[in-house]
Amino acid sequence: MKQLASDTLSRPSLALLGAEPFRAAMELASHRLTKHRTTKPGDGHAVVIFPGLGGSGGSVSTLRKHCRLLGYDAFDWGQGFNTGPKGDLDAWLHTLKSKVVDLLTGHTQQATLIGWSLGGIYAREIGKLMPGRVRQVITIGTPFNAEADHTNVGWLFRLLSGSSAGMDAALSRRLRTPPPLRTTSIYSRSDGVVAWETCRHDMRSDLVHDIEVDGSHIGMGWNRNVLAAVADRLGQQPGSWRRYVTAQ
Repeated sequence: MKQLASDTLSRPSLALLGAEPFRAAMELASHRLTKHRTTKPGDGHAVVIFPGLGGSGGSVSTLRKHCRLLGYDAFDWGQGFNTGPKGDLDAWLHTLKSKVVDLLTGHTQQATLIGWSLGGIYAREIGKLMPGRVRQVITIGTPFNAEADHTNVGWLFRLLSGSSAGMDAALSRRLRTPPPLRTTSIYSRSDGVVAWETCRHDMRSDLVHDIEVDGSHIGMGWNRNVLAAVADRLGQQPGSWRRYVTAQ
């Protein structure tokens, strides 16, 4: 699998970072002023949403409500604030997998996992651990394709590898590898927190798809273009995967 070269990437500009709160507020206002219509109700399958670093169920409430209005049984991960993995990463992920299995009790259809920022790393890794229970993974502003710290907050590598300078090659390769199921990455070139290049797949296949939107990082959970892309992906039936064309 092709890997992005660290020396060709840079962190988002400080101007973009500083504009994040204002842009996110504008995106929220736009969302609230938009009339959201559904032409066909969803099939009711479960949608588990993983918040970003420092976020909780409240931070993904707009996204969760959006999924429910579309006709899906959406809920957050139920673990409170996302403070990052604790201890051994694999052990922590297996514990999280068990909790996701509990959340899906009573659901017979395969679920969709959605992760925002760091939460997208969880969604991808859990998708790898339980592909039989998951129909697809959707990540939003998740920098899975990197070998060094290309963020403006320096959280990913300290949390996953214990180092702010780099990442173990094996772990980097693991995070870049998509789950063995339909996987969509939604990203923005104007993201002020993570380098947008690290949110895209290098390996092309019929199972991975990258969708570019215009928006801030911290406003992606209510960005109308993100919500439209999520609606399109949730409406894909098993066996009918198709490409997404951003609405103009």
